[in-house]
Amino acid sequence: MKKIYYFGLALCLAATAFTTQAQTLDEVIAKHTQAMGGADKIAQIKTMYTEGSLQLMGAEAPNVTYVVNGKGYRSETEFNGQKIIRVVTNKGGWQINPMTGGTGAVALTDDEFKMNKDQLFIGDPLIGYKEKGIKAELLGKEGTSYKVKTTTTDSIETTYFIDGTTYFITKAVSSGSFQGQPVQISTAMSDYQKTDVGFVIPHNVSIDMGGFAFSLLIKKIELNKPVDAALFDMPK
Repeated sequence: MKKIYYFGLALCLAATAFTTQAQTLDEVIAKHTQAMGGADKIAQIKTMYTEGSLQLMGAEAPNVTYVVNGKGYRSETEFNGQKIIRVVTNKGGWQINPMTGGTGAVALTDDEFKMNKDQLFIGDPLIGYKEKGIKAELLGKEGTSYKVKTTTTDSIETTYFIDGTTYFITKAVSSGSFQGQPVQISTAMSDYQKTDVGFVIPHNVSIDMGGFAFSLLIKKIELNKPVDAALFDMPK
């Protein structure tokens, strides 16, 4: 009888621990969502246009991006007199990158498309993660930051570090590829600023792809500005 009692008690404790963890995960993400402006305000944003400066290999390169929420993303960077373009849509993607020796548009590979699909959404993947089909797991804390691991429907795993005071994401770490080699991609986010509608956006984003590092400084943001759908069409 004692064995049955202790076994039942262990099951209850395990169930309680699981429930507590699930509630803590929901609480952390809820506080993060609120810190970013709140789900209601973010849901009202249909398009986003940004202008910024890409700091790359000691040079400064102008950058603009267009996002139609859930439908299209386009990034244009002027570098050494040439334009690098990357487009992601809800159906696929393409790019023009003279730095790789080509001048025409080339379709993104399946892996490239999967790694960049989250750029289609205004607001980070944690906001409304369940509706996006993303699985999330609270891994505990590292220092003062909460660690939340997500897995997309394409099995892309990312670990987010959420500051325990501001509830802003300070870093995201995932696995990817660069020049055909597997690398760990680390993205640091800082200088969070509130837009006119209350949506909060990091204005300094630094990315390290296995030693190849660059940063983006955002200087201008326009929300709900009309965006020509033709910008996302792949040139023939």
